[in-house]
Amino acid sequence: MLESKEISCRDIARSIFSRIEDIDEGINAYIRVEKESALEAAGKIDGKISAGEEIEDFTGIPVGIKDNICTKAITTTCASKILENYIPVYDATVIEKLKKRDYVLIGKLNMDEFAMGSSNENSFFGPVSNPWDTGRVPGGSSGGPAASVAAGEAICSLGSDTGGSIRQPAALCGVVGFKPTYGMVSRYGLIAFASSLDQIGPFSRDMEDCASLLNIICGHDRHDSTSIKANVPDYRSFLKDDIKGMKIGVPAELMVEGMDPEVKSAVDSALKMAEDMGAEVEEISIPNLEYALNVYYIIAPSEASSNLSRFDGVRYGFRDRTAKALRSMYKKTRAQGFGDEVKRRIMIGTYCLSAGYYDAYYEKALKVRTLIIKDFKRAFSKYDVLISPTSPTTAFKAGEKIDDPLTMYLSDICTIPANLAGLPAVSIPAGLSKANLPIGLQIMGNVLREDNVIRAAYSLEKAIGYKGVPNI
Repeated sequence: MLESKEISCRDIARSIFSRIEDIDEGINAYIRVEKESALEAAGKIDGKISAGEEIEDFTGIPVGIKDNICTKAITTTCASKILENYIPVYDATVIEKLKKRDYVLIGKLNMDEFAMGSSNENSFFGPVSNPWDTGRVPGGSSGGPAASVAAGEAICSLGSDTGGSIRQPAALCGVVGFKPTYGMVSRYGLIAFASSLDQIGPFSRDMEDCASLLNIICGHDRHDSTSIKANVPDYRSFLKDDIKGMKIGVPAELMVEGMDPEVKSAVDSALKMAEDMGAEVEEISIPNLEYALNVYYIIAPSEASSNLSRFDGVRYGFRDRTAKALRSMYKKTRAQGFGDEVKRRIMIGTYCLSAGYYDAYYEKALKVRTLIIKDFKRAFSKYDVLISPTSPTTAFKAGEKIDDPLTMYLSDICTIPANLAGLPAVSIPAGLSKANLPIGLQIMGNVLREDNVIRAAYSLEKAIGYKGVPNI
């Protein structure tokens, strides 16, 4: 439509801001909206288009950014009081890549504080509501990015995934959420939670937009020591509606006990569709996956304890001004600046890394992580992709699990393994429950085999034919 001059970039931006003004008070997807600068940017892009400049993917398209991804001269808070007024002096690499395409930054999206949570109820700026039912959670920690795309408050968005924080909210909000292979997207400018697990990825309405956004954000970055030096393929070339001969494994350990029967039925239906399209589907066992949740909740808090030690009131962010001495200032700043869930994970991590417990907990968790990685390697020597539910349940009610952190942690039981092994994985909508709540289907591939994941996801997306839009 831009190419044919049916609409302008400013028209698109205005439509998004109109939607935000109409409904975001009830969703709370945005921490900060950049209306003035976005409309100005859209006007400049319209001028370039009028002058005959090329329109590329995402030229003039409004994209929302999770508020743990640094944006130069625009506050980046991690949804935390301790960074409430932090203004980065540089852009994250993914933002630089989007700017080269002349995207439009619509605003910064709400999240669980420092990306710690599965419900987006841990934000200093208030919880995010699920667009399908505002009395339910959108998932976390990227609840804002997922809800904004589901509700039409952004065309696409970027989030981060440490243990399922893109895929789980994508499932609960009925959108596509993709976590690439660890290292395929630069983490430079992503405020760290757990450095060996974090990965930036896209939210979109469908796999076509997802592949287009992956084309832009993936690639090696010299600023990131964990960035992979690998060629970036054209991810759109893998959008093939054909999985004949593809071998699909269904890990028994991820078809978890207590799964919502409607979720299981949707997954079984998708697997039957895959068989009807000529894929080979088999149930398999990945033995060490039973330890994945335990391993994650040792490694992730340990890395968080180390990463968040920099927020001490000295270099940047909130500082308690009443303290009379340095040590007192540290204590008061961190006590007031961090929320309960962040404090809980810092304390767990500090304990696991402390003298006398490092070998018993952290080192042992790393060894089991290696066993999980080896299990996946064996599985992918036989299968092209693995399929499971993304979340064992549909969106749960707000407040239902907030006082029971262990039950909340179980929300990520199906998504955590991909982070521990650095695998690419996507959640696509698999239908709606009887209560009209979205169900997510997870597809995992081997390291650097996004091609298989995209091909399977695109084919099943077509077969499922999901067209769900929340009635807001």
